[in-house]
Amino acid sequence: MDELRAIFAANLITLRQKSGLTQAELAERIHYSDKSVSKWERAEALPDAAVLKSLSGIFGVTVDYLLESHDKWVSEETKRKNSVVIDEKAVTGVAFLGVWTLAALLFVIFWILGKVYWVILFMGVPISLIALLVMNTIFNGRKFNKWIVAALVLAGFLVLAFFLRNYRPWQLAVVWVPAELLVLLGYRIRRRTPEEKK
Repeated sequence: MDELRAIFAANLITLRQKSGLTQAELAERIHYSDKSVSKWERAEALPDAAVLKSLSGIFGVTVDYLLESHDKWVSEETKRKNSVVIDEKAVTGVAFLGVWTLAALLFVIFWILGKVYWVILFMGVPISLIALLVMNTIFNGRKFNKWIVAALVLAGFLVLAFFLRNYRPWQLAVVWVPAELLVLLGYRIRRRTPEEKK
């Protein structure tokens, strides 16, 4: 059992460092305390199966990989050749700007045809924020989602105000303020682990 804990600890440290995560950031992603991650990395304990599954998903490896030794030496050149590096910011930027490019294209096509639909550009705001939310969830594990969702709620109210511009859209602020507070407070709710309750 000691050997298994040591193997898991070595794999966890390696994968966490390669991912550029601190113990606290990893702990936040799996909804555990950084003390738990520290215990695992010191080979003092092993996480349960659900946590192993979460870790395998975060690092893109199998649960077996986490529990097997990988001491086999591989040259740095082989590592470079076999590694695929994804620029997460670039992918996020492409998704975000792709929505805006499509919205601008549709706007210009209708404009050329003699119809000006400003709503197409307004709808680009919430749709691009949804794309940003998805990319952030994939690459950052919900780290900034609270702020993106808050911006999405604001964008939704602004689009609604655009549609209701002939009626008194400022009255929507009465609903918008509690909606934003609901989002911000809602992100404070999370499941506490048994270790955090102590």
